[in-house]
Amino acid sequence: MKFRPLHDRVVVKRIESEEKTKGGIIIPDTAKEKPQEGQVVAVGPGARDESGKLVALDVKAGDRVLFGKWSGTEVKLDGQDLLIMKESDIMGVLGK
Repeated sequence: MKFRPLHDRVVVKRIESEEKTKGGIIIPDTAKEKPQEGQVVAVGPGARDESGKLVALDVKAGDRVLFGKWSGTEVKLDGQDLLIMKESDIMGVLGK
């Protein structure tokens, strides 16, 4: 992908949720909610503090993250549906 986010922005690819419940019930597309879990694809260099110093981001490409339901701006790059959001919209990184 030839896209580099600026400042404290992060590019995230949503991780699709399961199509079946644990009980085996198939969920139709119309009833599915957009997943709030994704994988970081690219990160910006960081934000600047009051003194002008660059503050690096806590997330990196490849991290699996949780974000708010209405977080980010949906874009299509290289045929992929992605989200661009500020690092502050990310609630946390999921462990491995």
